[in-house]
Amino acid sequence: MDVVEFVERSIGHWRSQRSGHNLAFSHFEEVRSTIDIVSLPKMAPEVIELCKSSEVDIAKAVSPFKMSWQGESDWDDDEVIEGSCVLVPIPDVDNLKKGKLLRSQGYAETIAAVGEYQITEDGTFVLHTEYDRAAAEEKIWFGTPNLRFRVSLIKTSDGKGVLTASFSSEIRSLSKEEES
Repeated sequence: MDVVEFVERSIGHWRSQRSGHNLAFSHFEEVRSTIDIVSLPKMAPEVIELCKSSEVDIAKAVSPFKMSWQGESDWDDDEVIEGSCVLVPIPDVDNLKKGKLLRSQGYAETIAAVGEYQITEDGTFVLHTEYDRAAAEEKIWFGTPNLRFRVSLIKTSDGKGVLTASFSSEIRSLSKEEES
């Protein structure tokens, strides 16, 4: 699998259940959410802007997409977790299995970020992103075409300590009623 196939397989409406452990606060959290992943045209204004702000030639971009989410946490019943992010893979010139991933909003910090990705032989998408005050490592793989798993670690900026760890299972919604 390369990044183009990975993105194609990810497009859709997903229901997610995430279990997370915040080691800094010694707190366990469960989040239920919906995630929408849609492909974007390469020349969409938000894709052009993200490439420009990241100083990346848009000609190198493949399979840009937008991810939107909305969910609820058991940590704070009043908080609605929602947001969206534009993502643009920039593969190495001769290898679609590794490269950079531009994000309009990061995972560990809500700022634009550029991560390094690789896709392993077993099809696992592995993303490492350095931020100002932390580092994130995400691994995403498919159990079946309609079932994804995701493991995320937020580490200290030096990469030695783990601040949070989470596991998510994501099931693609196939019914038309759930997509509206």
